[in-house]
Amino acid sequence: MATERRSLATVGIESSRQITAMESRCSFDGDGPGVGQEWASSFKWKAGPSLFMIVFYSYLFYLKNSMMGDVAKDLLSGTVGGAAQLIVGHPFDTIKVKLQSQPTPLPGQPPKFSGAMDAVRQTIASEGPRGLYKGMGAPLATVAAFNAVLFTVRGQMEALLRSEPGMPLTINQQVICGAGAGVAVSFLACPTELIKCRLQAQSALAGSGSAAVTVKYGGPMDVAKHVLRSEGGIRGLFKGLIPTMAREVPGNAAMFGVYEGLKKFLAGGKDTSELGRGSLIVAGGLAGASFWVSVYPTDVVKSVIQVDDHKNPKFSGSVDAFRKILASEGVKGLYKGFGPAMARSVPANAACFLAYEVTRSSLG
Repeated sequence: MATERRSLATVGIESSRQITAMESRCSFDGDGPGVGQEWASSFKWKAGPSLFMIVFYSYLFYLKNSMMGDVAKDLLSGTVGGAAQLIVGHPFDTIKVKLQSQPTPLPGQPPKFSGAMDAVRQTIASEGPRGLYKGMGAPLATVAAFNAVLFTVRGQMEALLRSEPGMPLTINQQVICGAGAGVAVSFLACPTELIKCRLQAQSALAGSGSAAVTVKYGGPMDVAKHVLRSEGGIRGLFKGLIPTMAREVPGNAAMFGVYEGLKKFLAGGKDTSELGRGSLIVAGGLAGASFWVSVYPTDVVKSVIQVDDHKNPKFSGSVDAFRKILASEGVKGLYKGFGPAMARSVPANAACFLAYEVTRSSLG
């Protein structure tokens, strides 16, 4: 107990009874609800003298009263946004990858999955509801780094492009910021998604002879170990880097351009920082949809490259994969899983941008 009291005292809390008082003291604008109240309300948490809430409020109180730089704020806000995006969107992503990576059926035979709902039913029947979250370990482990890099690089590019501090950027400048952030995150997205896609695609590729099936991966670390040992070391983890960059650069350029453009439109010429949460949800959801509309065929190519057999590959590269998919399945083949991707993008990105904006504004 003495140790706990000393720990609380170092952050200005004499006892757990002060938690309630901190909710009102931690207001960042001086006259609104405290950040503790806002977050507790948002996530339906009840403040109380628990260790978790003590740490939570103490940390926010520290951030409020410290000289926290913009980079650190973007790092934290991006992390929160990424976590929200992952929790909401991962089941949709699992179905998307299953549809993308299922083998082309022989003439006269039906595909393994007739559509998104059939993929959901088969996944739950064979793997249970947890099957929809298969492969979540890899992105969950790196979601902090991924979104922290995305929003931090974007924030730093915004600072570089501003003629003077505080000046709003044009939509074209926001597009450039998004593209630059896309370059940076590609190097994190590629190995993470290779692991994720291998795990998600196992059941879809059953019977196809693919490495992703013949090696029954036990989890993210098992995939990473196998790739490092049998597929060329570190280079193997970056299989599909070119199509990943071809997706992330234009995709993020479109997403951030649409997001900022919609915010300005919804604000009606006023300061976009005054927008309500409903407007942020709309802008974030539509921005996420614009990402996939602009680059979806590239994502299909990336997925089939990353789950391709290393020893007996079907594709020699991204261009070869594009040509073979187009030749065997037509344009429709380049949009396999498009429905789940769009169904995921709207709520997942709405959650991501809302969580980011709420966190960022709370930190000042």
